[in-house]
Formats: sequence, C-alpha cells, structure tokens
Amino acid sequence: MFEDLKPHLIELRKRLFISCSSIFVMFFVCFSFWNPILSWMTAPLVKILPQGSDIIFTQVQEPFFTAMKVSFFAGLVVSMPIIFWQFWLFVSPGLYDNEKKYVLPFVFFATFFFIAGSSFCYYVVIPIGFKFLINFGGQLFTALPSIGEYVGFFTKLIVAFGISFELPVVTFFLAKIGLVDYKALLGFFRYAIIIIFVFAAIVTPPDVISQILMALPLVLLYVLSILVVKWTCKTTQNETADDEQKDGENLDD
Repeated sequence: MFEDLKPHLIELRKRLFISCSSIFVMFFVCFSFWNPILSWMTAPLVKILPQGSDIIFTQVQEPFFTAMKVSFFAGLVVSMPIIFWQFWLFVSPGLYDNEKKYVLPFVFFATFFFIAGSSFCYYVVIPIGFKFLINFGGQLFTALPSIGEYVGFFTKLIVAFGISFELPVVTFFLAKIGLVDYKALLGFFRYAIIIIFVFAAIVTPPDVISQILMALPLVLLYVLSILVVKWTCKTTQNETADDEQKDGENLDD
C-alpha cells in the first residue's frame, strides 16, 4: 500500500517545495519594502481613529516581528497564482485529457476570486467593522491599538475572505471529478446558510454588521456555485457523449 502512495507523496512533496520556495523568495522581496505595505494595511484603521488616538507598540520586539508578519502576508498573496498552479499540477494526473485544459482558467479564476474576496474585506468589511468596534468604547476609553495585534487580525480577515470567495472554484473542481452535483447543493442550501452565518460569526469582528457583510456574499457565491456546477455537469455529459460517439466511430472503422 505504501508503495502505491509513494509516487503521490513524492509529487506532493515537489509541489509543496515549489509553493513554499515561492513564498520564501517573495517574503524576502517584500521585506525590502515592508513599510509601504504596512502603511497600506493600516490605512483603513488610520482613517477611523479618533483625535488623540494613535497606533502603538507595547513590546520591544513588536515592530520587527510585525515587519516579518507583513512580509510573509505579502509574499503569500503574491505567490497565490503559483500555489494554485502547483495544486492543479498535483491533481491533474487524475483528470482526463479534456479536463487538463482547464489549468489556465483554474489559476486565473482562483486568483481572481481570492483577490475579489480580499478586496471586499479591505474596502468594505474592515472599515465598517473597525469603526463600530472603536466607536463602541470611544466615549469611555482612548483607542491605542497595538500594531502587532492589528496586523494579525487584519491578515486573518483578508485571508479568510480570500479563501471563502474560492467557493465557486472549489465546487467547479469537485463537480468535474464527480463528487458533487447541483441537485445535492440545492438540497443542502438551507443547511449551507446556517453554516455560512456561523462561519462568518467566528471569523469576523464580534458585531452583526460585519457578520452580515461576510455571510451575504457567501450566500450569493453559493448560489453561483450551484449554477456553475449545473453548467459543469451539463458540459461534462456532453463531452462524455462526444467521446463515446468518437469511440464508436473508431470501432466501426
């Protein structure tokens, strides 16, 4: 059994090595200009801080480790196309020849939806959510957010939204290999809504507005996933029928 898994483990190690190497290289590239990246990350917070408030650090090593967090986050985001590409190369040996042609669309749309989710979080969710949290205690306390804690929370939200928006891409892939169909997704819709809202409550800041801002796009993406899977199943059936027809013609010849 282990001998059967050995080639797959070797291939997995190769793809992980390339992905991690990409992140490692881009980490050092981004570390050379981590300051502008940090300014971009803190821009939504700076805009909503009340007068007399400022971003601080409370530990001596906090600025250095914050720079490393920023660089790793930026390196991860920049490496996303390579990571998606390596993932496709890992699973492609198990696909049919007519399915392997989707490598470029897969990488493109996976990167697109990750950027779309991250952008939605940056421009919509973070300003609204953080404004609510800061104004909630603004009458009693002075806001002095720690840069290390903010960067950690910021990256968690951005990555969570980016991954969440991959739902249509993931369902497309699962439909292609025959693990899901649109009828199953449609029947699971009511349970999916509950799971989405629970997930949004865990990931987002503890306020209802941020939860809704994450849950509603995910519900729409789930509906989009149903349509994608329905189209995928129909396309796959047509391709299978064409292949069977060609095989029949070859046998007749």
